[in-house]
Amino acid sequence: MISQADRAARFTALHEQDGMFLMPNPWDVGSAKILAGLGYKALATTSSGFAATEGLEDYQVTRDMKMAHIARLASATDLPLSADLENGFGDTPEDCAETIRLGANAGLVGGSIEDFTRNPDAPQYEIARAADRVRASVEAARALPFHFTLTARAENFFTGIPDLADTIARLQAYQDAGADVLYAPGLRSVDDVRTVVSSVDRPVNVLAIPGMFPFTLPDLEAAGVKRASLGPLLLNTAYSALAHAADEILNQRTFSYQSQPFATQEWASLMART
Repeated sequence: MISQADRAARFTALHEQDGMFLMPNPWDVGSAKILAGLGYKALATTSSGFAATEGLEDYQVTRDMKMAHIARLASATDLPLSADLENGFGDTPEDCAETIRLGANAGLVGGSIEDFTRNPDAPQYEIARAADRVRASVEAARALPFHFTLTARAENFFTGIPDLADTIARLQAYQDAGADVLYAPGLRSVDDVRTVVSSVDRPVNVLAIPGMFPFTLPDLEAAGVKRASLGPLLLNTAYSALAHAADEILNQRTFSYQSQPFATQEWASLMART
């Protein structure tokens, strides 16, 4: 296993190189090993994906659960690991800072803090307060003995407030607070993506889920996106295949879902590459 500092340096370099890189989201050790074996250069956790593996809905996972999950994924491969750290598991800047420290201790070299409050009556923190939370996260990250890539998220399009101007204002405030990467999940068009990228001076992450809006990965790269993550896309694909196959076996007594099987030895071979 390579050192955490080396992983951090590799993660930083991915953000500095030309072009866009892909950062898929495993949900367990096996999926992490498969993705590493396929040749991806970095991984990130998925909050909703991990929650699903525990039979829970998103945001029902505790911080202790998340840190144990991070530790398992971080030890599964040599790849840099970032994490969806939700809202820092608390409202205060101190909560966010502690979550960054705990995540780093568990093996992370990057992580995101979002401005979603979990309060349906006021789903986003006021901008100044949200920026203070990012600033505290950055300060905790900078105190580490390696470069921790801090991503700040504006959740407008995930919280029912699809206001692009407010999203950009938030990202600019988080940029001023020191965030390394900026992220507004749920943008609805490549034009929106292009507008966000041109409005900030930090690398931008985009959630690349095709059902959200029509795009190709070359479209995102041409728009200036530095990093594309997949969120729960792969977990949803795997669980959908499981449900369809199991339903067919139970109710039709057939195995037609195996028209394009991925043999055990194939995914086992991918895992072994790590």
